[in-house]
This record gives sequence, structure tokens and C-alpha cells, in this order.
Amino acid sequence: MKAKTIVLVLSGLVAGCLAVSAQDNSTAANPATTETTPAATATADAPAPAAAPAAAPAETPVATAAPAETAPPAIVVAQAASAPAPAESAPTAASAPADSAAAPSGPAIIPLIVMDDVPLTDAIKNLARQANLNYMLDPKISFGQAGPDGKPIPQPSVSIRWENITAAQALNALLNNYSLQLVDDPKNKIARVTTQDPAAPPALFTKIMKMNYASPSNIVAAVQSSLTDKRSKVIADVRSSQLVLVGTEKELLEAATLIERLDSPTKQVLIEARIMETAINPKSVKGIDWTGTLQNQNLSFGNNLMQNSPDKSLNNTLSATMPKMLFDTATGFNPATAFLDADGLSATLSFLNTENKANTIATPHATTVDNQMATLEVIDLFPVVNVTAGTANTTGGSSVSYTNVGVKLQVTPHISANNSVLLKVLPEVSNFTGDKSFNVGGFALNVPTFSSRTIDTTVLIPSGHTLVLGGLVSDSLTKSETKVPFLGDIPGLGHLFKNNTGERKKNNLIIFITPTIVQDSDFQVDEDQFLKTPVSLANTPDWNDKHPYDWSAAAAKK
Repeated sequence: MKAKTIVLVLSGLVAGCLAVSAQDNSTAANPATTETTPAATATADAPAPAAAPAAAPAETPVATAAPAETAPPAIVVAQAASAPAPAESAPTAASAPADSAAAPSGPAIIPLIVMDDVPLTDAIKNLARQANLNYMLDPKISFGQAGPDGKPIPQPSVSIRWENITAAQALNALLNNYSLQLVDDPKNKIARVTTQDPAAPPALFTKIMKMNYASPSNIVAAVQSSLTDKRSKVIADVRSSQLVLVGTEKELLEAATLIERLDSPTKQVLIEARIMETAINPKSVKGIDWTGTLQNQNLSFGNNLMQNSPDKSLNNTLSATMPKMLFDTATGFNPATAFLDADGLSATLSFLNTENKANTIATPHATTVDNQMATLEVIDLFPVVNVTAGTANTTGGSSVSYTNVGVKLQVTPHISANNSVLLKVLPEVSNFTGDKSFNVGGFALNVPTFSSRTIDTTVLIPSGHTLVLGGLVSDSLTKSETKVPFLGDIPGLGHLFKNNTGERKKNNLIIFITPTIVQDSDFQVDEDQFLKTPVSLANTPDWNDKHPYDWSAAAAKK
């Protein structure tokens, strides 16, 4: 029994020496990196030979050691760290899971991954450990298993050198290269490495992205057009400002890059406007106006001024208005005296000049984002009465609506290159001009009339410069003359029989617009401590008290 124990101890010592010799040879071949082999890892995990149990089989340590005469495959995984570690103390693949678990958050970036002629299953095993992934191989994968002839089926060797990627990215790239895929099981949290079906479409993934500046509904069309798979789609959630992306892994990466470019802060433009309108209305009236005498003179001939009565006339008058003509066959005209009634003599002497001047100035300011319309209005609400005539089956009625009268300015800025702004300007100035009479359904209606002036233009102007819009000038000159025929044409004396009127209405509208691109440095942070100031509850009254609160005492304390 003692001899058998001695043989086991000696066998363990020999296996340990062979493993250490193989590790030293691989380290000498690559002094700049730390290499670990499956044999070295297995030996490190095995107990010390002195502590080996007596019943341990002698073949176990020998099976895990690599032959001394063959160079083992090299697997180098340089774990991310705050400072570069020396070559002799670099972490190995066996210690990677513990380091990954200590990472604060998110997958760690590995600076260097090197594998030289490593079997595929061993490469998958090492990368799965680095990614903290539980997995198992599908039985359909025959690599390393015994074939029909009893010999192991050869598996491909992996030789890679990758830098600055995560272990999960390296594992997925390796599996895709050999037509393998990783299928996650959400129930038991154990992934399965299986073969890819060439006829199966790419798997779909779901990703939710938060919009920081752009509205989700504004970029849905652009993102949807970048997805080529018919099954892929984009859903906008306006409430939470998020986009739900459903697509293949490649499409999601491209869509994320596109969204990152589109979801950028939009610059703003300050619009300063000054609208000036001048109105001049001089009027001159000179001469004597005989219109009251010679225009629409009412003449009436008759012989009775009073109401007809039986004691004055035997017959009733046929005329309905005064003066009335009375005539009968017995006495003739009754009374016999007749008279002529007229409106009389009326003339208006005018010698007056009037002049009205009005200046309207509006200075609206507004800030809007790029490519968004800003509307500036300085208006009055003018009432308009709408009358509906009645018919045989419906009754008429009236309603009051309001129309905007004043200054309205619509500006749409677009920030261009070289600190310039492309402006689309639409100013409109409207005024009430008076009432016009119309006959509707036998009724005379007064309808208000308005004048409107509009400019629609697009101009490119540097930021901070002023655009001047003018030319909206209306000039109306009216002259009229009223005179008595023949008498008004007499030289000198004719001025007593004619009247001259002259009137001029001139309006001039000038609009000044200054667009300025708002820079980030233009915003000033207000250090207000209002919300940070605690509220004192020392003198707060007890509202549950039945007695009234003494406000005079509270005021005296202050």
C-alpha cells in the first residue's frame, strides 16, 4: 500500500514539472505577452502534489499536461485595467471572470486578444468566460467528438488578433465566422451555441432609443427609409420622446448612427422687427356750394295748406301731401288763391384746409428655432355683423364675427453657411377703410371694407444685419369742383357760384427685420435660490384649531 502511494506522489511531481516547463517555454517564446495554455490552466486549478489524496488515480495529472516536446497553442487575453500590468503579472483567461465581475458597469473593453492555433471549442470557452456567459454546445456540433471510426473529428484552429473590443463582440464575431450562432434562453439564462440555418432570415432585435433634442415623429420617416428588411419597423412614442426600433443587428447599428446624427440640438434665431407706417391726408375745401339750393329742389303748387274738412270743401283732396289742390264743379278752386311752396335758398361757404398725419410703429421680437415659422402680430379685432335673409321656410338672423386688422409678420429662418440666414418673409398690413351700402333682399346693409398690403419674399442676409422692405406706398389724389352753370364760368364773379375740393391720401409702409443667430454663449444662467430656500413653519397658524387666528399678533411680531 505504501509503495502505491509513493508511485502516485512521484507521478504528480512529474506532471507538475512538465506543466511548468511547458509554461516557461511558451513565455520565453513571447516575452511581451503572457500566455496561458489549457494544460497550464488545468494544472493551476489542480491541488498540490503533496496534498493529493491517496486514492487519486495516477493517470489524471498526466492527462491534463501537455507533452514536453510539442508547443502548446497560445491564448492571450489582456484584460482592461487602469494601468498597464507587467508581462509576468498579466491576468490570464482563468482569472478573467473575477475581473469582469468587478467592473463597475457595462462590458469591459479588452485592449488585446491574441489566439494562435487554438481549437475552436477552446476559443469559445475562453471568450465565454471573459463575457461572463453560461453556455453549452449543441449536440449537432461535432467538433472534438468521436466520429464513426472512433477517432475525434478534427476541429478548425483559430488564429486572431483583436484590439479594443468586448468579449461578447469577439465571441459573436468568432461564431459568425464559422456559421455558428448564440441563442439565449431567457428562462434558465444558459445560452446555446448552435449552427446557423442558411435559409433562415436574420434574427430581429428590438432597441429603444431616447431622443434628446428631436421629436420622434419628425425622424421616423428618415429612420424607416434606412431599414431594408421588410419585417423591420420604427415606432415613435411621442409621450416619452423615444423611438422603438425593430430590425436586424446590422440595421440597428446603422439606424443608431443615423439617429445620433439627426438628434442634435437645433440652433435658434432671434427675429427683431420694426414696422413703420406713415399716413398723410391733407384736404382743402374752398368756395360757395349751392348744392342745397339747386340740387334736388322740391317745388309744390297748391291752394290749401290745412287738412281737408267738410266745412271748407265739398270733396276730399286727391293729393296725399301738402300743399293740396282743391277743385270742384260748383265753386271751382277752393280756396281760389293758389301758392307755390319750395325748399328755399341754401348755400354753404367753405374756406378751410385740413391735414391729418398718423405714424404707426410696431417693434415685435421673437426667438424661433431653425426652419420654424415665427408669427408676430399687432392687431385689433374688428367686429363684422353677418346678416342672413329670411325665406319662406326659414327665418333670418344675424351673427357677429371678428376679423384681424393691423400688422402681421410671418418669418421663417433657415441658417445657412458662413453665418448667414435665409429668410422667408410674409408681412401683411390691413386697415379699416369704411362702410359700403348694399341692398340684400330689399334691405340696405352697410358692409365694412378693408385695405391690405402684403409682401412675400425670400432673401439671404448675414446674421446681425438688417433687412429693409419698402415700396408699399399708396398715393391717392382726388379733386372735385361744383359750380352753377354759366354763372360759375364768369371771370372773377364766377367764384361766387362754384366750390373746389381737393384731397390726398398717402400711406407709406417700411419694414426692418434683423435676424441674429443665437450662440450658446448668449444664454446666461440665473442663480436663483428661490426653490432652494427652505420655508419656515415656525409662525404658521394651526388650521385645525377651532379658535380664530390672531393676525394682529402675527403682524406685530414682524
